[in-house]
Amino acid sequence: MAEWNSIVGNGMANSLTIGYTRQNESRKPKGQFFPLVDIQEGTQTYTSFGFEPFTPNNLLYYNTLQFQDNFTKYTGNHDLTFGVSVEKYHSENTFFPGSQSAYVYGSLADWYTDANGYLANPTRPVGTVSPVTLLRFQVRYANIPGQDKPVQPLEVLYSGVYAQDEWRATENLKLNMGVRFDVPKFKNTAFDNVNADKLFWRDETGATVQYNTGKLPDTRVTISPRFGVNWDVKGDRSTQVRGGTGVFSGRPAYVWISNQIGNTGVLTGFDQFDNTTARPFNPDPNFYKPQTPPTGAPATSYELALTDPNFKFPKLWRTDIGIDKMLPLGLIGTVEYMYNRDLDGIYYINANLPAAQSAFVGADSRLRWVGLSCNAPTVGPCQNRINNATGNIVARNIVMKNQSVGRSWNIDGSLERPFSNGLFIKAAYNYGVARNTIDPGSIASGSWNGNPQSNDPNNPGLSYSVNSPGHRFFIATSYRKEYFSFGATTLALFFDAHTNGNTSYTFSTDLNGDGVVNDLIYIPRDISEMNFTTFTCAVPTCTTAKTFTAADQATAWEAFIQQDDYLKSHRGQYAQRNAVFFPMVKRADLSIQQEIFTDFARRRNSLQVRADIVNVGNLLNKHWGVGQRILGGNGQ
Repeated sequence: MAEWNSIVGNGMANSLTIGYTRQNESRKPKGQFFPLVDIQEGTQTYTSFGFEPFTPNNLLYYNTLQFQDNFTKYTGNHDLTFGVSVEKYHSENTFFPGSQSAYVYGSLADWYTDANGYLANPTRPVGTVSPVTLLRFQVRYANIPGQDKPVQPLEVLYSGVYAQDEWRATENLKLNMGVRFDVPKFKNTAFDNVNADKLFWRDETGATVQYNTGKLPDTRVTISPRFGVNWDVKGDRSTQVRGGTGVFSGRPAYVWISNQIGNTGVLTGFDQFDNTTARPFNPDPNFYKPQTPPTGAPATSYELALTDPNFKFPKLWRTDIGIDKMLPLGLIGTVEYMYNRDLDGIYYINANLPAAQSAFVGADSRLRWVGLSCNAPTVGPCQNRINNATGNIVARNIVMKNQSVGRSWNIDGSLERPFSNGLFIKAAYNYGVARNTIDPGSIASGSWNGNPQSNDPNNPGLSYSVNSPGHRFFIATSYRKEYFSFGATTLALFFDAHTNGNTSYTFSTDLNGDGVVNDLIYIPRDISEMNFTTFTCAVPTCTTAKTFTAADQATAWEAFIQQDDYLKSHRGQYAQRNAVFFPMVKRADLSIQQEIFTDFARRRNSLQVRADIVNVGNLLNKHWGVGQRILGGNGQ
C-alpha cells in the first residue's frame, strides 16, 4: 500500500492511495479421500463419517488492485471533497462439494447390510441392485476436458465517483451532504449451457421464465445520496444532536456471483438419487462418476445457481439519530436509534420448483408436492422438479434476486461517569430486531435449502433474521490507583448479558415434499388437533423396549408445549422462522493489571503485567456464565 498526501496551492489538498493485495485462502484436507456416509436413526442424523463434503479441492486465490484519489477544497464554511475509486478484482475459486460421493442411509442396520454386501462382492459392477433402499446418493464430477478441478474464474472492475460538502452552517451546526455513484463491471467468465438456456422455469409469482446461464450481472450505476447533521444545541457541548439518513451500497460477497460460474451444468455435472436401490455402496469416490471422458458439452444431470438478469448490488436506506447530554452528578447520557430498510436486498428462489399439486387437509393446511420420485436417471413427471427430462435432469435451479422488504432497527441508551480519582463506570442497554426473507450464505443452494418456511419456499415471507440481536445489557467499571511513586494497580470488571441467538422449530423430515428438510411446525391449538398412533420404542433406540399409546404421546406433546414460552403463546399458528430466542447469557470478565514504573532520561518507563479471567463467575458457580441452546434428540 502506498499513500501520498499533498498540499496543492492555497486551501487545497490531495490524498492518493494505491494498493495491491493477494490472498490465498485455500483449504487442504487431511486423511484419505473417502465417500461421506450419513446414517439416520428415527429421521435424524445418528452419525456421519468419511470425507468432509466441502473441502475436496477447495482452493481460493484472489488479488485486488485498488486506486483511490480524494481532492479537498477548503473555504470559509465549506470543506468540499471530490473523489474517485477503482478496484480491479480477480479470483480463482475451486469449489467441488460432493465430489467424494455421499451416501445417506435410513438406519445403522441398512449401512451394515450394504457395506457387508460390498465386502462380499467388491467387484460388483455399476447397475447392481442394492439390498437396501438408500435415502439419498449424490456425486459431483468435473465436466471440462483436461480439468480435474473445476476452477471458477471471476474478474470485476468496480469503479466509483463521489462528492461531499461538509458545511459549517453556524458555529454550533454542521451539515454533511454527499452523493456517490458506483459501477460494477463483470467480465464474461461464466460457462454457458446452451441446453439449459432453452428450458422454461417458474418464478416466485408463478410466471414462466427463461434464463441465460452464461450471463453475469449487467453493468448498472448505483446512486447513493447521503445527509448528516451535528448540532451543538447550546454551543457549550452540553447537549449534542447528531444523525443522518442516506442510501448505502457496496459490493456483495463475490462468492455469490461465482456460484453461477461453478453451477451452469458445464463446469461440473451433478447426480442425485433419492430413495433408490441403484447405488449400492462403493468406497471408491469416483466409482459412480461418468466413465467416458468429458467433452465439454453440457452435462446431462446437473444443478444450477443463476443470477436474475435484473440483479443489482445490495443497497439499503439507513437513518440514524442520537442525542448526547451532560446530566447532573457528572453523568453523560446517550440515546440513539437506527433504522435500516433494504432497497435491493438479496434472496433466492428455486426456479425448478413447480406449483404445489395439493394442500394438507386439517388445521395444518400447507401446500404439498406429490407425485413420482425424482431419481436420475429416471425421468418424467416429478413432484418437485419442472425439468427432469433426458439430457436435462436438473436437481434445482437456485436464482439470486433482489427484494426490498428486509428491515431492521436498533435502539440503545448509555450512562457513563468518569471520576478524577481513577474510577470509571459505564452502563448501557441495547435492543434490536432484524427481519428478512432469507439469510444468504456462501452457497446458493444452501441458502435456499436451509431457509425454514411453512408454505411456499419461494415466498417464505418476512420473519426474523438469524442475526436479529435481541437484548443486550452491560456494565463496565475500572479503577486505577498509583502508590509509592513507582507502581499502579488497575482493576476492571465487565459484566455482559445478551440474547444467546435464535432458532426455528422445524420437522426433522421433508413434510411438504418440496425436496428439502426445512418445514416449520404447526403448533396445535389444543389436544383435539393432535393425531398420534401407538408407537413401540425398541432397543437400542430406547434402553428397554416400551410401548407408548396415542394418549401417552398426546400428553407428553401437550406438556412440551406448555413448558415452552414461545410454543404456548403461538398455539394455532405456524412457528415463525428464527422466532425462538434463547435465554440471555450473563457473564462477567475480570482484568487485573500491575504496572511498575520509574523515570529514566526524563521519561517514564514502565513494565506492565496483566491477567484476564474470562467468565470469572464460573469459578464460583459452574452454572454462571453458561448459555442455553436447543439440543436435538430421538424422542426417547
